[in-house]
Amino acid sequence: MSRAFNRIVITGGAGFIGSHLTDRLLEQGAQVSVIDDLSTGSQANLEAHKANNRFEFIHSKLSTFAALEKVCRDADYIFHLAAAVGVELVVNSPIKTIRTNLNETEVILEMAKTTQTPILIASTSEVYGKSNQAEFKESDDLLIGQPILGRWSYACSKLMDEFLAIAYGKEHGVETTIVRLFNTVGPRQTGRYGMVLPRFVDAALAGKPLSVYGDGEQKRCFCYVQDTVDALIQLAMTPRSNGRITNVGSQEECRIMDLAKQIVELTRSTSSIQLIPYEKAYQPGFEDMRRRRPSLENLAVLTGKTPTTSLKAIIESVILSKTGDG
Repeated sequence: MSRAFNRIVITGGAGFIGSHLTDRLLEQGAQVSVIDDLSTGSQANLEAHKANNRFEFIHSKLSTFAALEKVCRDADYIFHLAAAVGVELVVNSPIKTIRTNLNETEVILEMAKTTQTPILIASTSEVYGKSNQAEFKESDDLLIGQPILGRWSYACSKLMDEFLAIAYGKEHGVETTIVRLFNTVGPRQTGRYGMVLPRFVDAALAGKPLSVYGDGEQKRCFCYVQDTVDALIQLAMTPRSNGRITNVGSQEECRIMDLAKQIVELTRSTSSIQLIPYEKAYQPGFEDMRRRRPSLENLAVLTGKTPTTSLKAIIESVILSKTGDG
């Protein structure tokens, strides 16, 4: 049995994933209130909805928005996507990362408790840390790196978000759904904070070298943003997702070096590919995950489907969005 909702709050709705989620929910006839401080999002992502009387944009942090309780009380559901994102931002601004991910999540969970509004909390595959498993399952034990390496502050802060969400569910009866997102990509994603696919496409289109950090042998699974949005909405509409953690991502693995080569080929670029040591790209002692492939068993059970868009199709959609042809 699924539920319907008409009034939605999306925190971080001006961001990459949030803006696509806003698009979809408005297309489905919902009334959407977006709350975003624009620290990493862009109001341009929502420009198409400016005149839509079912759309409301609120430029604010959650923690400083005086009318937050009213907006949440009127809502049928909350999607909490607001977070500090991107490896470069995390490495360079660990205090901001920790404060944003912990404080703002606690604020919205407290409000969900007050208004008894169901909420989806967007977490990340980063919480799996240094796991060597071939496939990451939600029931896996987690292994995080040392606290002296700021790179792990993001994983730890998002993991604490999960603990908070589960605690609010147990202690206060808040309906909480937790989603661990794996490398979501597509149009509107910026390479400004280190996101690899748009960074590679921008470089290839400009004829500049593609900088591959580390040895390029690390593997990732890239999930199309529309597939991610499908999963978020389906999980939100499924009461059985309450109190559960669910991976959302693709299972098509790709080496980062192969990703760079494929982008050069698809853009017909003359760009070279260069290896950049992690120490130069980020900081001494930087640790990366060698492999990151999700188990999608829980997603399939709860929603009846899993992401299917191929990496080639995703890259082509990003290229089209950047060249103005799509």
